[in-house]
Amino acid sequence: MRLNQHQVAKRPVLSLLIALIMAVGLIFSPSAIAALEDDHYDGNIFALYAGNGSLVPPQVSLAESLKGGKPSLLVFYLEDSKDCKAFSVVVSELQRYYGRAASFIPINVDMLADRQDFSPQEAGYYYRGLVPQTVIIDQEGKVAFDEVGQVPFEKVDSAFREVFDLLPRSESKELKRRPLNNINVGLDE
Repeated sequence: MRLNQHQVAKRPVLSLLIALIMAVGLIFSPSAIAALEDDHYDGNIFALYAGNGSLVPPQVSLAESLKGGKPSLLVFYLEDSKDCKAFSVVVSELQRYYGRAASFIPINVDMLADRQDFSPQEAGYYYRGLVPQTVIIDQEGKVAFDEVGQVPFEKVDSAFREVFDLLPRSESKELKRRPLNNINVGLDE
């Protein structure tokens, strides 16, 4: 099939128009850069912001932890919450100290079924509708700690010390914060 002169002249104009539309689309497309200070979905907040991808998915369920007589830390979170993103660093640091002695069970509240009839062996039973929410369940299955918001490491640490019958912070070596990088903060002795 042969093209006439009019059809051949239209091809470069059409190609130029398509290239222009694509360039404008790229310029005004949203950025895919993760940000700690916004409420946008970035992915696994524990891997991205706390450098700890081992928290999600949880290794055990609350029922399994209770059956084993192990204390549990429940953390209710959303992956598109700046408060949860910031708090993920604290959760990771807590796991560093208590991860072998307690079960760490982060719960993405988007994944909770729209049920109201949870049993005390299910994490949803303890959720109060706000994030982040931190709950410690002791060895007997009783709530030892339940707070909403970005709870300081020291406050959750004190609750764990009571659960494990450890010396209070005031009578043991004090841990001091030290920067690890621009997001994470560690603890020094």
